[in-house]
Amino acid sequence: MNTTQHVTALGQSIWLDNLSRSLLHDGTLARLIAEDGVSGVTSNPSIFQNALATSPYYADDLARVKAGEPDVERRYEALVIPDIQAACDLLLPTYEASGGNDGYVSLEVAPRWAYDSTRTVEEAQRLSATVNRRNLLIKVPGTPEGVSAFEALTTLGINVNVTLLFSVAQTQAVFDAYIRGLTARMQAGADVRRSKAVASLFLSRVDTLVDAQLTAIGTQAALSLRGKAAVAMAKLAYQRYLRIFHGEAFAALTQQGATPQYLLWASTGVKNPDYRDLLYVEPLIGPETINTLPDKTLAALRDHGDPVPRVAQGVAEAEAQLAELARLGIDMDVVGNTLQDDGVKLFEAAFQKLLLQTG
Repeated sequence: MNTTQHVTALGQSIWLDNLSRSLLHDGTLARLIAEDGVSGVTSNPSIFQNALATSPYYADDLARVKAGEPDVERRYEALVIPDIQAACDLLLPTYEASGGNDGYVSLEVAPRWAYDSTRTVEEAQRLSATVNRRNLLIKVPGTPEGVSAFEALTTLGINVNVTLLFSVAQTQAVFDAYIRGLTARMQAGADVRRSKAVASLFLSRVDTLVDAQLTAIGTQAALSLRGKAAVAMAKLAYQRYLRIFHGEAFAALTQQGATPQYLLWASTGVKNPDYRDLLYVEPLIGPETINTLPDKTLAALRDHGDPVPRVAQGVAEAEAQLAELARLGIDMDVVGNTLQDDGVKLFEAAFQKLLLQTG
């Protein structure tokens, strides 16, 4: 059992935060599934932008869709949806072996609909029907409008990865929407046993912003907190998860066979080179969680990771760290809202560049 397999044995799913036709054609993704226990894939506009720019396997299809499809966004979908489908097919045995609890591939609704709940629902339904795979998750942003769309999609039985979460408050709102959506589905007499959702909490970007604020404050107390906000936030979000999904709020749905909405640790590649490369991995290993890793971080985990279940440890310390941040004037809810708005803009910029590549 290698390190990554040990992590999965501790109850955490390891997903790959990357997808390209090269990973599919050269057998890398199949090898990661077989040898490292990778059990899911996440994608986003930035990932596909890089894939189209670097992989040689899109050229023929790009020429074909340019000749036959006038709509640039449909050209993009014609290029990437086959990749999503192929990844879903590779992970179907994982999906089936887990009873539908794992083995998913994520595809994002166009970022420009992040503040339009009605259009998000429509686009999610369309993409779900087009991909036509049981182990697809439609990515919807955790904006207030996205959360509303997520609730509606859950009621409709469409499985969702809620992305761009940057605070415990945003995560709580998503958990509440999942319960409301499942409850409405159950009350309508629909089956909730195959409903699946994850909540993607972004980590490294939180430390990047908070560290800048701490550096500006400049006191010894402030500087000692650099690199700690994101992991502390994640540990408290996990405690919130346990209270909600192993408590009274979810009890009636559990009796109907519904599954909790797992936390997914996202943005787990360190952005500060002074930090340990597994800063957002090792402290957050534990059951009923997912970590989606870029290739470099996955390689680091395989090479020198220390697989110990730590996500439920150090809760009092995490609470103290966030309390000290608040005392210093750093409001984690404000940080979360700022980063969410910035995240939507970054994904929209990447999406526009992606459309230019297919134009």
